[in-house]
Amino acid sequence: MGSDMKRDLTTTLLGGATAVALLVAVGLGLSAPLDINQGSLVRLMFVHVPSAWLSYLAYGGTGLFGLLYLIRRQRRWDRLAMASAEIGLLFTVVTIVGGMLWAKPTWGTYWVWDARLTTTALSIVVYGGYLLIRSLIDDPDRRARVSAVVGIVGTLYVPVNYMAVEWWRGIHQTQTLKLLDGIRWDAAPVYLPTLFISLGAFTLLYALLLRVRGVMAAREEAREERELMNELGAAQPRVEVARG
Repeated sequence: MGSDMKRDLTTTLLGGATAVALLVAVGLGLSAPLDINQGSLVRLMFVHVPSAWLSYLAYGGTGLFGLLYLIRRQRRWDRLAMASAEIGLLFTVVTIVGGMLWAKPTWGTYWVWDARLTTTALSIVVYGGYLLIRSLIDDPDRRARVSAVVGIVGTLYVPVNYMAVEWWRGIHQTQTLKLLDGIRWDAAPVYLPTLFISLGAFTLLYALLLRVRGVMAAREEAREERELMNELGAAQPRVEVARG
C-alpha cells in the first residue's frame, strides 16, 4: 500500500510539473514576437522542434530499455521499452503533422520527399514494425528479446535523421540548434529561451507518459498472467479425469 501511495504521489507531482511547464511554454510561445519573414508561423517551432526532440528521446529510450532488458532480464525494462516506442511513434506523427502545417505556406506544398522528411516517415515503419512484432509473439521472454534487438537497431534512426539535412541537402532547412562542432543557434536569439522551455516541458511530458504507460503495461501483464493461471487451473481437473 505504501509503495502504491508513493508511486501515485510521484505521478501526481510529475503531472503537475508537466502541466505548469506546458502552460508556461504555451504562454511564451503565443506571446513570442512575429518573425520578419514568416510572421506568426514561426511559433510552430515551439511545438514542431520539441515534438521531434521527444521522438528522438523516446526512440533512444526504447533502445536503452531494451539493452537493459538483455542485461538484467527484468520484465519492467521490456515494458518501458514498449511504452517508449509507443510515445515515440505518437510524437513522430505530431512532428510530421506540424511540419506539414509549416511547409504548406512556406514551401507551397505539404510534403516533399526530402531526406529529413523521408527518414522521419521511415521511422514510423521501423517502430510500427517493432510494435507489430510484439503483437505477433506470444511468449513474453522471446517477445522481449526480439523486441530489444529491434529497438536497439532502430535507434540508428536518430543520428541518421538528425544529420540528414547535412548529408543530403534538400529543401528542409539545416538544424536551427546545431549540436556538432560547437553549439550554435541559427535563429533570432529572442526565440531561444522559449524554445528551451518548450523542450524542457516536452521532456517532462515524456517522463510522465512513460511512467503512466509503464504502470498500465504492468497491470495488463499481471492480468494476463492471472488469466493464464486460471486457464491452467481449470484445465487440470480434466487432465486428471482423463488419466483416471
